[in-house]
Amino acid sequence: MISIELQAIAWLVIGCIFWSSVNKSHYQHLITTPARQTGLFVCALAFALLWRIKAGILPGLELHILGVTAITLILGWRFALLSATLASLLLTAFNQISIAQLPIHLLLTAYLPILVSYGVFILCYNLLPRHFFIYIFVCTFICAAFIACFKIITISLFYYLTGNYNWFELSENYLYLCVIICFPEAMLNGMAITLLITYRPHWVTTFYDKDYLDP
Repeated sequence: MISIELQAIAWLVIGCIFWSSVNKSHYQHLITTPARQTGLFVCALAFALLWRIKAGILPGLELHILGVTAITLILGWRFALLSATLASLLLTAFNQISIAQLPIHLLLTAYLPILVSYGVFILCYNLLPRHFFIYIFVCTFICAAFIACFKIITISLFYYLTGNYNWFELSENYLYLCVIICFPEAMLNGMAITLLITYRPHWVTTFYDKDYLDP
């Protein structure tokens, strides 16, 4: 369903995004901090488990919880990309994702949602009051619901523009699932972040005590 040319373009975009995420100081800190390594691999495993549990009617149009927003807030966008890459490679190794599907999966299910999630956080951090409840409800709950819909819409547009499915097939079999998936996506991400910043706030890279808790 995905041509060699499209796969090559997707790999090129993925390579550019990943290369831009590589930061020497961040990776040195990762290498010298075992706890950070553990967190990254645990998040990769969480990605793999969430993406393994999926449902779908038509090939390529799967529905599953992403978990992208929570892990982006926990790890930051750079290590969230790395974690998602490791999870995708693991799923490919166990034949859950084909080699042909891998670049599109990485781009539309992982990389773009991660970047958009982090973009929403940056906008909220700079434009809205830095309040605990804004972090929980806007940066996490609302953002996660939006990301669930964003992923479904971008995949639908991809398969429509490439001619794999017509708009009627997509609207009747996939697009309407935005309504179904956005609430559980928001709840899972929101609950995960709420628990972490309550009991282990130092595990969440984007949560700054001096901004969100200090009067």
